[in-house]
Amino acid sequence: MRWLRHLLARPAHSYFPEPSLQRIAATIAKGERSHTGQVMFAVEADLPLSALWRGTSARERAEQAFATLRTWDTEANNGVLLYLELVDHAIEIVADRGLDPVPAAQWRQVCERMRERLRDGDELEAAVIDALEGISALVAARFPRQPGHAPDNELPDRPHLLG
Repeated sequence: MRWLRHLLARPAHSYFPEPSLQRIAATIAKGERSHTGQVMFAVEADLPLSALWRGTSARERAEQAFATLRTWDTEANNGVLLYLELVDHAIEIVADRGLDPVPAAQWRQVCERMRERLRDGDELEAAVIDALEGISALVAARFPRQPGHAPDNELPDRPHLLG
């Protein structure tokens, strides 16, 4: 049954039209003005058949996206990726080693809040924006932007539609 759901999935862009992508990118940019970290958002509607065949978990897929998108490629090792896979309702956060002091429970809390919002009927975009704001708050606690320090956008703010 899982295979069928993945085969019949609508493409990610049908969930996130261009105006939505722009609002999400603006949320990332706004958050990055409060910290020196780099936040990315990646979404895929379904998994490729090869990943389904191998039994790839959402966490493994998120880590693959983290590497492929080069989220780790920041000077302070402070990149973080919010990953969403729509068919399986998977939400994962992958953070670079500079953010190791942030307890895993706090990242899970952001994911759980997003899950609850979606379960309660919130719009997908609103839940993603709320999660990105939560991520930025956690990054700002570890890497606050100092007054007079100009933003250095090392990674693109635009969401990535995978697959």
